[in-house]
Amino acid sequence: MKMLENKVAIVTGGASGIGKAVVELFVKEGAKVVIADLNVDLGTQLAKNLGTQTHFVKSNASSPADNEALVKETLEKFGRLDIAVNNAGIGGATAATGEYEIEEWQKVISINLDGVFYGMRYQIPAMLNNGGGSIINIASILGQVGFAGSPAYVAAKHGVVGLTKTAAWDYGTQNIRINAVGPGFIETPLLSSMDPQVKHFLESQHAMQRLGTSEEVAELILWLASDKASFATGGYYPIEGGYLAK
Repeated sequence: MKMLENKVAIVTGGASGIGKAVVELFVKEGAKVVIADLNVDLGTQLAKNLGTQTHFVKSNASSPADNEALVKETLEKFGRLDIAVNNAGIGGATAATGEYEIEEWQKVISINLDGVFYGMRYQIPAMLNNGGGSIINIASILGQVGFAGSPAYVAAKHGVVGLTKTAAWDYGTQNIRINAVGPGFIETPLLSSMDPQVKHFLESQHAMQRLGTSEEVAELILWLASDKASFATGGYYPIEGGYLAK
């Protein structure tokens, strides 16, 4: 039997990068998956490629109304919600804290932190209605340590970890498991335009001396989503090639 047989999942930011790898792996393991993303072209093409087990919804993670509508459409399409991967996020601008643009701060916090809360706000009631579920919030290694020039991103990802722990306590006796995953620097579209010297520096910060792949992160998310992780909740699970081992 496949690991996610008869399960229904939402993956935000599901059209590319880590989200896309998660969608593909979840489908392979038997789940029906709603792909949520702002990129209509990539999202619809992915759903078309993967077939009737998937459904695309254009959704802005920073909008409470869009998150509510996303859950509603998932229930209408597939009848239940068992798994949610709150993955949508942006890197944001780079600047020292005392020079960081207010609008940029608000944008990063809105998508990377508020979006996780809005997602859970509507995912959790739907899961309670069918007896439980698993939520995986995508944080970062920067949910544990600082990184010069990225105050908004680091603050948001630290916030995701704290929010995850609190929500896990809120629903620990109601069969909803809530965990956070902390990827290191991963080969995704977010890094595609990076200067080669900067990329080499980032590689050197990992014990494995390389960046990770979206597929490697997806395997950890799959485990947390599955019943094999039945005693795992409120955790922060880094997958970062030794970045945090320094």
